[in-house]
Amino acid sequence: MFAYLSIIVVSATLVVSGQQTLLARFHPGKISIIASKPLIQEFKVPSGSQPHDVSPAENGSVWYTAQGSGELGILNPTTGKTRHISLGQGSAPHGVIVGPDGAPWITDGGLNAILRVNPETEEVRLFPLPVNTGYANLNTATFDGKGMLWFTGQSGIYGRLDPSTGKIEVFKVPRGLGPYGISTTPEGSVYFASLAGGYIARINVETGNATMLQPPTQDQGARRIWSDSQDQVWFSEWNAGKLGQYNPFTNTWKEWRLPGINPQPYAVFVDNKDMVWLSDFGSNSLILFDPSKQKFETFSLPTAGANVRQLLGRTGEVWGAESGTDKLVVLRTNN
Repeated sequence: MFAYLSIIVVSATLVVSGQQTLLARFHPGKISIIASKPLIQEFKVPSGSQPHDVSPAENGSVWYTAQGSGELGILNPTTGKTRHISLGQGSAPHGVIVGPDGAPWITDGGLNAILRVNPETEEVRLFPLPVNTGYANLNTATFDGKGMLWFTGQSGIYGRLDPSTGKIEVFKVPRGLGPYGISTTPEGSVYFASLAGGYIARINVETGNATMLQPPTQDQGARRIWSDSQDQVWFSEWNAGKLGQYNPFTNTWKEWRLPGINPQPYAVFVDNKDMVWLSDFGSNSLILFDPSKQKFETFSLPTAGANVRQLLGRTGEVWGAESGTDKLVVLRTNN
């Protein structure tokens, strides 16, 4: 994870938010700068926003759900400026992702609906859940390979929305409450994690049926879930303090306990190098897991009580929402 940059001016070691990020190596006639650790930078958002999820936009900006104020925010990382779009009376947005159409799609627990915001006009379109669904406590969403949006609700449901028609179908989960994180693998399978149920599940995207898969640790609190490029599924075990992995080809499991005294892994994200990133409430940090070495590396967050609930990224960047501090955070990986 080292990146080299040759420059012709003298530079000293740079420290940002308490993290040493650059070291100078001297050579005749030039200095090579080695990024010894990813650079961590925080961005303040309006007070009371309580940002929950983030999603990098195609133009370099970053969308985020302002759960506390019922708005969708957008950050310009270059200037640090933000602006908010009202989502309507009673809104409490949870998840946000950028869809195949380039627009932000939101799971809104307050409105009991899926929302799409036009990135050009900022028009908000609601897709309410069927009336007989009841309160779903909507959490997160993912698009499958055919353009269908799948979503979860902790009240015990998962569902799909056809953006072309607006039709929503809702399904009951195999075991009570708990559906939370959801993700699509490169080959097109959709998996969700059940926090209260203590399992992960694979959805048949044709029929909508879900197959429950039981991790080795009981009541582990599977919270967020993500796939690597090889279709292996990674998930955070909130109750057990572990990182879990499921291999669908061999139907086998692996688990690793996070470092620290009382780890509480919340978010999980796999980057384009198949490196696994987690947020840990217990150590107030972002944690890197290298599957090839099976080793963890911890990056402490600059602000105490960050409570990063979700991670997402793009090449060279991992973004998180600090719900406890009204900040967004980026960790630049140089990869």
